[in-house]
This record gives sequence, C-alpha cells and structure tokens, in this order.
Amino acid sequence: MMTSYLAATVGSFSWWLTGWLASPGSPIVSLDHPNERSLHRTPTPRTGGVAILGSLYLGMLIFGVLGWTRSSPDESMAVLDSTGWCILMVTGVISIVSFMDDRQGLPIAVRFGVHLLAAALLVTGSGLVLPPTAVPMLGFITLGWFAAPFTVVFLVWMANLYNFMDGMDGFAGGMTVIGCGLLGYLGWQAHHPVISVIATLQCAAAVGFLIHNFPPAKIFMGDVGSVSTGFLVAALIVLGCRDGVFDLWVPLIVFSPFILDATLTLARRALHHEKVWEAHCDHYYQRLVLSGWSHRRTVLVEYGL
Repeated sequence: MMTSYLAATVGSFSWWLTGWLASPGSPIVSLDHPNERSLHRTPTPRTGGVAILGSLYLGMLIFGVLGWTRSSPDESMAVLDSTGWCILMVTGVISIVSFMDDRQGLPIAVRFGVHLLAAALLVTGSGLVLPPTAVPMLGFITLGWFAAPFTVVFLVWMANLYNFMDGMDGFAGGMTVIGCGLLGYLGWQAHHPVISVIATLQCAAAVGFLIHNFPPAKIFMGDVGSVSTGFLVAALIVLGCRDGVFDLWVPLIVFSPFILDATLTLARRALHHEKVWEAHCDHYYQRLVLSGWSHRRTVLVEYGL
C-alpha cells in the first residue's frame, strides 16, 4: 500500500518537473534541433530524462528514509539490499554522463567507455550475472565462465538500444511504462522488493513524463533518460532472472518492439558495411512514420506489439 502512495507521488512530481523542463524558462534547457534524419520538425527540449531519473531517485530517497525510520517495516517497505542500491548508484553515474552528452556532446569513445565500465563495475561489485536460462524447446542454457562478460554486453546493449529507439514521440516513454509496469508486478508477486519498488517507481516516473511526451511531444527524454533507463531495465532483468522472479524470455518478449527493431536494423547496417553508430532513419518505426503514418498511430501499434 505504501509503495502505491509513493508511486503516485513520484508520478505527480515527474509530471510537474517534466512540464517545467519543457517550458522556455527552464535553466537547463537543451534543444534537439531537427535534421534530415529526424522525425520531428521543430526544436524540442531533450532534458525530460532529468524528470524521470530525478523523480525515481526522489522516490527511492523517501523509500529509504521510511525503511530506516519505521520501527517494524513490512516486507514491501524493507530497505533495499546492496544489489539494489548498487544498481541505482551505477545508473546514476550513467545518467550524469548522459546529461553531459545532451548538453555539450561527448565523443562516442567516452560514452561507450563509461557504459562498459559501469556495467563491469555492477557485475563485479554485486555478482549480478545471468544464470542458466530456460529457452523454449532447447532447455536450460548455461553460460559458464562466459556469464559475466555476456551480462556486461547485455547491459551495454540495452542501454544503447534504448537510445537508438528513442526517436519517435511517446515510444521510449510508453515502452518504459509497459515494461517496468510488468517487471514491478512480477517483482511484487514474487515478494522481491528490489524489483518491485524500483520498477514500479520507474514506471510511475515514466507515466508523468509520457503525459508531455505523447504525440505531439512537448519534450524528449534525451540520452539522460534513454540510456539510463535502458541500463536500469537491463539490470532489473538480470536481477529477476538470477533470483528466479521470471525467465529471461518474459521481459525479452515485452521489450521485443525495441530489441528486434534495433538488433535487426543494426545487423543489416553492419552487413552493408555502414557505420552502425551514426544516426540514421533505417529503423522500422522510422520507416512507418516516413511512409506517412502519424507518430500517434505508429506508437499505438508498437504498444500493441
């Protein structure tokens, strides 16, 4: 019950903060100017991720204070374990670097290096690695010694995948609401407070942001929102698999509109010897919009998938 009230607080604060960041008088405004590869036509603020992450961390601060001050906290309000706080701290580092990239631009080597370092620190510092995974029709697949490096690759890929797919009004925000909402529900069912609380509050923060980001968008989440959210989601997926909350295929299906589009598109570009790290309009959702579909129609179809 307390988590529900906290989620409502986080969502309301995110809605207010996103609206303030979208206003012309915002002191940290950073505009995304349209170019030949953009789907938007007017300069749009891209600091909405500050509202998402800021609201999440505000909620976690309140959660931590309540957990420490309550004399007999129930399970849902138990203080998070070291893995949960480690996930939040590493995600915070990524969000700071991504915010700097939104404001002034950073070389790709710096950004990618930070992503790799953050993922490696999380894996080695908390022991968070993918366990033997059940695959339909194939049984259990054990990664063995390759589990740690594969987990690092998965974390980095999801962080950048989210960034690649954040190119259409309401897409990344909506997928965060749907995906984190499901992760939070599964965590609640399994009595796993780390996944339940973090995913639920991230979902609530994304709801507040999505009100301003749904087509036609008044603000974008930017790298500070997309990269950080992708990393956080990936960490919660690995944690859920490790602790038996769900099998890996469950969240992969939920986030399949992102995962399949980004993976297939970049694989095709790599096979054609194109630079996969450069901005482009080859994603399937981009092709739908460029073919004449509206942002709203396209994003609603993607939600349905």
